[in-house]
Amino acid sequence: MSGGVGKPRLSVELFMPAERLQKILAAAGVGSRRKCEEIIAEGRVTVDGKIVREMGLKVDPARADIRCDGARIHAERKVYLLVNKPKGCVSTSDDEMDRPKVVDLVADRVRERVFAVGRLDEDSEGLIILTNDGEFANLLTHPRYEIRKTYMVVISGEVSEDTISKISKGVWLLEGRTAPCEVKVVRRVGSDTLLHMTLGEGRNREIRRVFAKFDHKVKKLMRIDIGGIRDESLRPGRFRFLRTDEVAVLRERALRAIGGKGHEAHVPVREMRREIKKRYEEAGQGEERSPTKGERKREGFDPKRRDQHRFRHRR
Repeated sequence: MSGGVGKPRLSVELFMPAERLQKILAAAGVGSRRKCEEIIAEGRVTVDGKIVREMGLKVDPARADIRCDGARIHAERKVYLLVNKPKGCVSTSDDEMDRPKVVDLVADRVRERVFAVGRLDEDSEGLIILTNDGEFANLLTHPRYEIRKTYMVVISGEVSEDTISKISKGVWLLEGRTAPCEVKVVRRVGSDTLLHMTLGEGRNREIRRVFAKFDHKVKKLMRIDIGGIRDESLRPGRFRFLRTDEVAVLRERALRAIGGKGHEAHVPVREMRREIKKRYEEAGQGEERSPTKGERKREGFDPKRRDQHRFRHRR
């Protein structure tokens, strides 16, 4: 598999923040995270010549001399890839149905084990980033970092201004009310409508589910921009390494959104859920309640539909 056309093949190594020792060992192929914890507890790991048994110790893998049973552990380089995912390819790294995976597109050029940042469903296409940097992936996917993604969407039929207004403000789905987004009508394509949609958060099949509420079918969905990064020359099924400046721009934009907090600002899942729920409650004018009958009617909310239950019933 060849890379993108006209783009240099650059790996990116901006800096390597301190990471938990067991995570470094696992990434180096010593074993699973749990197995590495057992190895540390047994006193088989040294850092700069000293035996370490402390769990959760953070180490800079680029500077520290880390050894397991006397063998030097080398930090895996961080890689960042921009892929144009074709339709029919799944974003998950493991698929029980054995469908083509987006990670397969880079398998013969990248030795590191990478994963997709966020998702594009099987029927969607366009830009997606692959990396082995978990912290960077968190910066791109968590709503607090406000990395916006733009999609080109072809909708069946004519989409009314009222529908666009409601979608822009947010509509009710299973997880709660969607965050406000930008919706722009580009032009009519026969009997269909071409739109550009920019979202600050992305749930599973969100765009398709939102338009289905208004009896519109999404005929084509293509992501064309991730945080200002785009590449119109990148053909479907092709990829290229992100340039150093592109990774820096994405990281800078994410950290700027939270007031310049450090790179280590990882968000636990529990805190993530609290923040998302708070966001939905604020969208509902700060009231911890289900929408009233009148609000449901105005928002096009149908309580009989399975994907529109109150947020607290999502699991």
